[in-house]
Amino acid sequence: MRKIVIIGGGAVGLSLAYHLTGGGDVSVTLLERNTLTSGTSWHAAGIVGPLRATPNATRLAMYAGELFPKLEAQTGLSTGYRRTGGYWIARDPARMDELHRIAALGRHFGLHPAITGAEGIDLPGLNLSGVVGAMAVEEDANVNPVDLCMAYARQAKAQGAEIVENARVARILVEDKRVCGVELADGAVIRADQVALCAGAWSKRLADEIGVTLPLQAVEHMYIVTEPMPEMPHPFPVLRDLDRGIYVKGDAGKLVIGGFEPDAKCWDAWGAEGDRPFLEMPEDWEQFTPFMEAALDLIPGLEKVGIQHFMNGPESFTTDSKMLIGETPEVDGLYVAAGMNSVGVMSSAGVGRVMADWMREGHAPYDLWEVDVARADPLAAAAAHVETRMQEAVADVFALHWPFKQSKVGRGLRRSALHEEWEAAGAVFGLTAGWERGLWYAKDASERDLPYSVGAQPWYPIAVREAAQMEAGTALLDLSPFGKFDISGPDALAFLQKIATANLDVAIGRAVYTVMLNARGGIEADVTIRRSGAQSFRLVSGAATRWRDGAWLRRRAAGFDVAVADVTETEAVIGVMGAGSRQLLESLSSDDWQDFPFSTAKAVTLAGQICMAQRVSFVGELGWELYIPTAQARQVFRALRQAGAGPMGHYALDACRIEKAYRHMGHDLGSDISPLEAGLGFTIDWSKDFLGKAALDAQRASGPSRRLTLFELPSHPLILHDEPIWEGGQVVGLTTSGARGARTGKTLALGLIDIAPGETGAATSKRNFTIEIAGQHHAATALTRPPFDPAGERMKA
Repeated sequence: MRKIVIIGGGAVGLSLAYHLTGGGDVSVTLLERNTLTSGTSWHAAGIVGPLRATPNATRLAMYAGELFPKLEAQTGLSTGYRRTGGYWIARDPARMDELHRIAALGRHFGLHPAITGAEGIDLPGLNLSGVVGAMAVEEDANVNPVDLCMAYARQAKAQGAEIVENARVARILVEDKRVCGVELADGAVIRADQVALCAGAWSKRLADEIGVTLPLQAVEHMYIVTEPMPEMPHPFPVLRDLDRGIYVKGDAGKLVIGGFEPDAKCWDAWGAEGDRPFLEMPEDWEQFTPFMEAALDLIPGLEKVGIQHFMNGPESFTTDSKMLIGETPEVDGLYVAAGMNSVGVMSSAGVGRVMADWMREGHAPYDLWEVDVARADPLAAAAAHVETRMQEAVADVFALHWPFKQSKVGRGLRRSALHEEWEAAGAVFGLTAGWERGLWYAKDASERDLPYSVGAQPWYPIAVREAAQMEAGTALLDLSPFGKFDISGPDALAFLQKIATANLDVAIGRAVYTVMLNARGGIEADVTIRRSGAQSFRLVSGAATRWRDGAWLRRRAAGFDVAVADVTETEAVIGVMGAGSRQLLESLSSDDWQDFPFSTAKAVTLAGQICMAQRVSFVGELGWELYIPTAQARQVFRALRQAGAGPMGHYALDACRIEKAYRHMGHDLGSDISPLEAGLGFTIDWSKDFLGKAALDAQRASGPSRRLTLFELPSHPLILHDEPIWEGGQVVGLTTSGARGARTGKTLALGLIDIAPGETGAATSKRNFTIEIAGQHHAATALTRPPFDPAGERMKA
């Protein structure tokens, strides 16, 4: 019987205990340092909102509406769950674009959101001056957090869980990168096959001590409870006055009013107050007054109502305002569910279920990359960084999520060796996977501080200008953030043959694009693998997935005589792309750039420096990626610039890759999508065995029922992702990514759609689609070929 220890007796830990014991041959022990709910769950506001901004976050949140009534029936205990409906209120007209997009997603998942003007907010006593509209969500609800936790606990115990209070965990025990149990404050040791860290604000130090990355921080989080209001409607709908950062909910004839603080005050969960159960911190009217004023403006009648209670308690937030769940990349068998960003009670149902499935099966039940703890950069967990991020991260929960919005604080976490060179070239930096990277390159001050927009992007003309360099000349791209792994040893080839779909038994110097799958045939990574020796290979993956990819490789290397080394930061990478790239490189090198086939690599001397040149391209142009030791990168970069190459930003790169229908991991590709569905069948060598092949064989036999398809939208809306794709009055898929092409000017989107058995691309192109974007339907044509250089003549010239 597998032994599992859960650390933390709040809503998330108790939900996990409930779900783990509901199925499977496991022994579950839950340890709570004080008494159940005494950390943060007891003072949670108890709002239950099933609608989120992304499909998988919505799936996660919706489960509460199913589970909470079921839990009452199972236990005979009331959880206080009650549907009240709610309104997401907008004051900034741009907010309505966001609400329209979220509403479309909610309807696709069977919820009933409705967009209305201010006049449609059916609640007396509100001052709606300045309100431009709202989204009504009839499934919004409330729950009593303590009652919910007691119901979780009763049923978990009934199903066999052992719940131990006043059992403080001093440290998590690890042997050979695998968790093996916990040690309590009194010295007792509890052995375990798996440990789940669900201790909220108290999770980080336990993780820090064993080298596990948790970029979260506890802050002071506040709300007030009014005196009873006899004339208050029952039930009182949940109000979110988003542009003022406040929420209002009913509570037994009173109102609860809270907000998401800008420049939130950090709190030390392991300090003098950290071990006090049911902690209440002093009232802080300086911090709360803006929220109170906003509430008084929205509900003028509050002037006549007293305040019964001011609640100031600890709550943990993450640096990117998204929760951290899943198996940690650093320690096998250690799972985390923490950093709930003030939605832990609401999220406890979904998080408990997916975590239980993850721990049983060894993989997430569906693609949860957006909240996967493996996304976290170790540098992001540094104390100074997480504290700085709290200036924005808490308020970001309600802040307008502008397309392409960039954070202002906590910047400079990772910079390439060429950062100053890109800066001197005019880079306007943004964060991509934690790295500072030039989004575009400004020629003067007027191109630097461009405004955000929910329509045409002001930087787009710059991206067009940058991409135009490649028509006859050369552009330089910052590709240093790529994840880079050297794989070597007697079993290096056998290992890669097992985990990659393509044949890697190739000549030294050959580079192969391939995918790595899970056992279900879903894509875990798309990578380029170069054979660098008889027993050595270089694997290059995306920047965002570096930490997950490293852990995935390490775990699957077990049993092979092979070494996996992360060498990401030992080299800078410059993309040298465009019709003039060969001539430019020849001017700086005596090496042969003519007899240099596509998908090959070799060592070259460039501007007097030895580097590795690899002929591949993510923009669909003739070009090379130069892998240069960091100490020599500056000399090579300056030589390229002096030879006439100009910089090209990340936005232009994306606008070029969409014109070639190149897939983007994390958007177009993921663990729920197979290479056959993604149009990557060319990466598969069916003659060899590899992880996930059995699942692909079955799908090949029956034919995929979905296909990733490229669409053109002549009306030029702003495409982001997760927009519903319609045909014949029903949704047949969602977009996965989109952009306006920098060379064709076409607005394009990739989307995963349902297809009939054996349906060809030509047949798909004859279907009539529209894509719903921000409340409008736009005609969309399914393309059979990418619109830019479909035969690849420029790239392979």
